[in-house]
Amino acid sequence: MTIPNFKEKLQKYAELIVKVGVNVQPNQPVVLYINVEQQELAHLIVKEAYAAGASEVMVKWSDTFTSRQFLEFANQERLENIPDYLVKEAEYIADNKAARISVISEDPDAFNGLDHNRVSTFQKANGKALNVVRKATQNNDLSWTVVGAAGVKWAEKVFPDLKGDAAVDKLWEEIFKTTRIDQEDPITAWKKHDETLRTKADWLNKEQFKALHYTSPITDITVGLPKNHIWEGAGSYNAAGIEFMANMPTEEVFTAPDARHIDGYVGSTKPLSYAGNIIENMHFEFENGKVTKVTADKGQNILEELIKTDDGATSLGEVSLVPDPSPISQSGITFFNTLFDENASNHMALGAAYPFSIQGGTKMSDEELKEHGINISQTHVDFMMGSADMDIDGIKEDGTVIPIFRNGDWA
Repeated sequence: MTIPNFKEKLQKYAELIVKVGVNVQPNQPVVLYINVEQQELAHLIVKEAYAAGASEVMVKWSDTFTSRQFLEFANQERLENIPDYLVKEAEYIADNKAARISVISEDPDAFNGLDHNRVSTFQKANGKALNVVRKATQNNDLSWTVVGAAGVKWAEKVFPDLKGDAAVDKLWEEIFKTTRIDQEDPITAWKKHDETLRTKADWLNKEQFKALHYTSPITDITVGLPKNHIWEGAGSYNAAGIEFMANMPTEEVFTAPDARHIDGYVGSTKPLSYAGNIIENMHFEFENGKVTKVTADKGQNILEELIKTDDGATSLGEVSLVPDPSPISQSGITFFNTLFDENASNHMALGAAYPFSIQGGTKMSDEELKEHGINISQTHVDFMMGSADMDIDGIKEDGTVIPIFRNGDWA
């Protein structure tokens, strides 16, 4: 690494992930999902987690080569059936409220060229079998965070003019910048950032808009919002009332739409990396909350498989507001990674809504959530649709229209 003080910065990053990302508490188990390429960071996170009092740290290593071989050659029966020991492990994580740390560093094109039906079959089976930990995460029953780490293939995709270590160094620099590691005290910097986003969420919660109307040259869509919806920004709270940061970086405030009241059309403004493939220039048409037509210039068949995941995959589970002047947007970099790209742009998510996005939602059954317009699905895939020429209006119960965004920024 040629980055000045790289080891010191990586150490600060590990500390930030443990103390702010999941905010590890004494005697709490921790589970870390990370690629074998990122051993150095993994070791630092493990060390920091134990220093914070973790009762155990389970490391779930992933390896792109192994995953690709599995998806290409495993027999069909195994793709369709997840072994019991993995289901038991998911139950253990959920029951013990383990803090979940997911480090993303994989090649955005990792599964390019594989039979997308096989990939989709496995994802559906896996999603169903490990539903218990997904539910616990979406409910914020436990603390969880998603962060990035620079992997070679990913770095070369983001910076095609650079190769190997030069690309990795450049991507690490951007990761450190967007997660405030380049600031003297990253933890304090995050607390300030948390407060800023919270003021935006507080204003939106007070307004309680009935719907949002988005317009741009490629979008004209009205999205209903459920009664008593809750906007969140930056920090979240788990069932024990402990604050954590679900995404680092984050520049968004978000809530759940009313999945029954979505009408119009929306075009994507950044590529989407999904299931190890890149999907480009997506266009969705919605009627009464459901996708009626979908097209993409690249990866259309993968997109069609995605919306066939289940009934909920044809509607939206999240609407997020991100100002175009946000640091990631202004960097002009397309990261081909949703964690970063969604924080450069307003975005929406196909699939599941977070139950905490409505008052009392975490205590409701799936049926009750649906009655309130909260979308249920085993998938949740964000796509970017904001731009510097997007306007957003909030529509009140009495029809009053209040500007929220003008030309991609807070009005």
